[in-house]
Amino acid sequence: MTEHFIDENRIGVTVYPEERQQAVTTLISQRGRMSVADLSDTFGVTTETVRRDLALLERLGHVRRVHGGAVPAGSLTVTEPGMTERDHTRAEQKDRIAKRAAAYLPPSGGSVLFDAGTTTGRIIPELPSDLDLTVITNSVPIAARLAGLNSVTLHMLGGRVRGITQAAVGEEALRILDVLRVDVAFIGTNALSVGHGLSTPDTEEAAVKRAMVRCANHVVVVADSSKVGREHLVSFAPIHSVDILVTDAEISSADRAHFHDQGIEVVIA
Repeated sequence: MTEHFIDENRIGVTVYPEERQQAVTTLISQRGRMSVADLSDTFGVTTETVRRDLALLERLGHVRRVHGGAVPAGSLTVTEPGMTERDHTRAEQKDRIAKRAAAYLPPSGGSVLFDAGTTTGRIIPELPSDLDLTVITNSVPIAARLAGLNSVTLHMLGGRVRGITQAAVGEEALRILDVLRVDVAFIGTNALSVGHGLSTPDTEEAAVKRAMVRCANHVVVVADSSKVGREHLVSFAPIHSVDILVTDAEISSADRAHFHDQGIEVVIA
């Protein structure tokens, strides 16, 4: 049995299930995540057909099914890349995200918390020179950038520094965060999904991120669209704890709708 899907270059061309399934795998690999609804629209088949395709592709090890769609097979992982690799991955998108995120800094005299990360770190050059802020961070690179700014009162969280992320973790950092209340926290994440929330591979880093989210009046997550729909080992915050998600234009309309349903403002950089 064959089915048809609408494509401006292939209108009326018969597509066999095997060919469609290969195209589905390629699209999920390129986008990082695709919803059942988006795949149904893209290939002009029913959602039931899409679910059967995804079930087959999961058995073959090509994709992993998640709530409402699928992600590449390697998306659910306990590993994490180093700082250099992450800094060069999707750098243009991260630069745009940081510029947009800077609009959510508190007014002069406010307090802000910067989570460790290559996207959060890109916000630092966007700080207005006349904006007086109290800044708390667990990131060694971010602290180094902020140390010379006269407008910033800097507090660095103590603890053991993880080499792979250059972030302070452990009981010392958690004790300080437990008594803090900041106006805004800029949070990075390795992955985010409606079902698993914000997640990261390391338990100690997850504990610090969880405390950061808990101590903030306003939570701004900065994450490029490749993180959307992915799920890592440890969830550190439910998705509804996010006030604003700043991401790039490659996020799917379905994902934007899912986040909106959770009360999140999605800002496209």
